[in-house]
Amino acid sequence: MTPLEIDLFACRSDNFGVLLHDPVTGATASIDAPEEGPIRDALARRGWTLSHIFTTHHHNDHIEANLALKEHFGVTIIGPAREAPRIPGIDRTVDGGDSFEFAGRHVEVILTPGHTLGHICFHLPDDKLLFAADTLFALGCGRLFEGTPAQMWGSLSKLAALPDGTTVYFGHEYTLSNARFAKTIDPDNAALLTRVAEIEALRAAGAFTAPTTIGLEKATNPFLRAADPAIRRHLGMEKAGDAEVFAEIRARKDRF
Repeated sequence: MTPLEIDLFACRSDNFGVLLHDPVTGATASIDAPEEGPIRDALARRGWTLSHIFTTHHHNDHIEANLALKEHFGVTIIGPAREAPRIPGIDRTVDGGDSFEFAGRHVEVILTPGHTLGHICFHLPDDKLLFAADTLFALGCGRLFEGTPAQMWGSLSKLAALPDGTTVYFGHEYTLSNARFAKTIDPDNAALLTRVAEIEALRAAGAFTAPTTIGLEKATNPFLRAADPAIRRHLGMEKAGDAEVFAEIRARKDRF
């Protein structure tokens, strides 16, 4: 199967825009629609025509361009059933456990409540791709605007169970701040310290920190490492449950 082509670019102040293109059929999906101009510029630069929008959740910085892009391109918008009334222009609703075909490829829908209650991620297992939006970031996770820590921990655990080689695209360039926070939670993690130096160099050069991989996040992202003994000792939570440790990490990040 011909590999999919991916275009990653900046939108708004810190959002990522992502286009997913099949060179055989010409099908092109935008992962969310944070801003019309940069999305249309990227399409024009690549000579692609938008056919789909895969919406992950209802926040405005992920749906703002839905209607404008639909009017111009006639796209099909696929999004979370649990947030459908809040997704402009939605054509097809999907929920956790559902799947659909895009350009002959199998797309799995993973329900990941926490950031919002109906947030979904899109997983293409044959291509080893995950579009995690605001559930999982490089060295971070989404703020809990609607869900509970236990819900978000359950959601992150689903993503952590995917193969380590899965490439992860996420919704925001928050990685430098996340890296500095991660060192306060897992200060003796050599892999993390190496990664922080790499991230600082990337950002100093104006380069993106996306994508990441599931394996890299499991090794360095404190929000996936609530069971790690070193983190538990550092937090003084050796006997706490994993969700409790995660909740403490998330609370500390909210204050960071």
